[in-house]
Amino acid sequence: MAKECGFNSVQQTLPAQTTHEELAALVKSLNTDETVHGILVQLPLPKHLDSEPIIQSILPEKDVDGLNVFNSGKLATGDLETGLVSCTPAGAMHFGPPHTWRGPLGSQRSAHRPVEPLRQADGAVTASCQRHRYRGAFADKKPAGCLPRRRYSVAAVGRPEMVKADRVKRGATVIDVGINRIDAPERGERKTPLVGDVAFAELSEVSGNITPVPGGVGPMIIAMLMANTVIAAHKTLGRMLKIF
Repeated sequence: MAKECGFNSVQQTLPAQTTHEELAALVKSLNTDETVHGILVQLPLPKHLDSEPIIQSILPEKDVDGLNVFNSGKLATGDLETGLVSCTPAGAMHFGPPHTWRGPLGSQRSAHRPVEPLRQADGAVTASCQRHRYRGAFADKKPAGCLPRRRYSVAAVGRPEMVKADRVKRGATVIDVGINRIDAPERGERKTPLVGDVAFAELSEVSGNITPVPGGVGPMIIAMLMANTVIAAHKTLGRMLKIF
């Protein structure tokens, strides 16, 4: 996508045994490279690496994923102009007017927390439901009251196909931000297809519009990554470019 947009895209593929120090050194070198306008660290990282200090080491002006605390803080205070907006909620915003959303249902770092200031900036009333409330003995209980039937519903809970048809108003637009891999032995050995946080087949029967996984919010997230890179490049020239 970056190449299609006319960008110079460089991919650094590192071995799984890469140390924290080696990865940090790479990010530092990209921070100081004036020809690089955007840096994206693909998550999740291998378990022996702590992703948070790596993410926070990216210069805010090159943090095209919008996860640095500087950019998160800008967003939390309603500043959508001087920081870089997190790509997941920014992409989801294009599927419906945020002030009509209910939710989001979920706790995913890249989607749940940053989407609230966007909705509030658009005049929304915020309410949310965290998946940790439904673990253990309560894991099979429906999050009643957390996802009332509204015209627009957003799911970002991180649990495969948790949201069922009885939690969504007939004719509603359902935006599924979840990405989960599930075992599917019936499809062959080691097959782990991607599914979202909503029961897609079931909700397709009652929703007016629904985003699939994969192929729904994902392409919009990539589009926002490209937009943030353009914004970052403009800022190095002292120019302001707005997409919200």
